[in-house]
Amino acid sequence: MDLIKVAEKAFEVENNLPKFSAGDTITVHYKIKEGNKERIQDFRGVVIQVKGAGTNKTFTVRKMSGNIGVERIFPMTSPFIDGIDINKTGSVRRARIFYQRQRTGKKARIKEKRF
Repeated sequence: MDLIKVAEKAFEVENNLPKFSAGDTITVHYKIKEGNKERIQDFRGVVIQVKGAGTNKTFTVRKMSGNIGVERIFPMTSPFIDGIDINKTGSVRRARIFYQRQRTGKKARIKEKRF
């Protein structure tokens, strides 16, 4: 088991992404390849969860597209992530806020953390 951890540390890619947690509203700038062209698409939503550790770390972002909720899971070490902007830091008590899926309207609002 230690050999696996040593190999993971050797091939670990350093990313300079900001620190964020569940409840934060972020914009993920994601590179998309279409044929021989490459463009950057923004995906703005609320972070539902951050899980894993090291190279296996992922985060789930949920946004409302019209009346339909869209969730997307991004690997933290993905080379396709161009950058992440934190738009709003949310004040939530849990690490995984799956209850947001059932909430609509004013009940779905997340309080902003003040500094």
